Amino acid sequence: MTRRKALVVYGGMALHTPKEGAETVRDILEAHDFAVDVTDDYDALGAEDVGANALVVPVITDGELSREKMAKLIAAVQAGTGLAGYHMGLATSFRASVPFRYAASCYWVAHPGDIITYRVDVTRPDHPIMDGIESFEHTSEQYYLNYDPAVEVLASTTFSGAFHPWRKNVVMPVVFTTKHGKGRVFYSSLGHTAAELEIPDVRAILTRGLLWAARAL
Repeated sequence: MTRRKALVVYGGMALHTPKEGAETVRDILEAHDFAVDVTDDYDALGAEDVGANALVVPVITDGELSREKMAKLIAAVQAGTGLAGYHMGLATSFRASVPFRYAASCYWVAHPGDIITYRVDVTRPDHPIMDGIESFEHTSEQYYLNYDPAVEVLASTTFSGAFHPWRKNVVMPVVFTTKHGKGRVFYSSLGHTAAELEIPDVRAILTRGLLWAARAL
């Protein structure tokens, strides 16, 4: 039986525990019969055969990739390779790359108050990623994003204005899906550290999102 391949690439800011987060993603995918390659070599994202992966998961804060290698990654996604990320992955990865920003569909700009308790509201309980998950309180960074209006928001959060009064009552995506060409894109802003990924609802959302984004056999 052919196993789907996944590439997980980690790096950047140590406080995000990228290596441990990448290992969590690996464990999730291997439990669902993926053959997973985990590496801290960013160039793997632009390898000639990157399109052989059903899913690519950058667990990266910032970082750089050459224009040529980025073009290979984006071409793979447009051809059907899934792209998924959580917290810093996608939202902060490869800040300087316009093609990556277009594919990622979001860009982190602030987390007012730093670590706070906020509410995650499930907006699409009918979606398979959110099935059986109810709105919940969460303690972490409440990400304020610039995001593509084409995304389908599955869960959101509302900013209280306690820290940035000029953003009071702004509703922001926490979990979303979209497409880039033929590739499915999944993002969750939850998961400031790998330990946060062990929270049952956070883990369930990430697991389902990864599986949703991965290209089918």
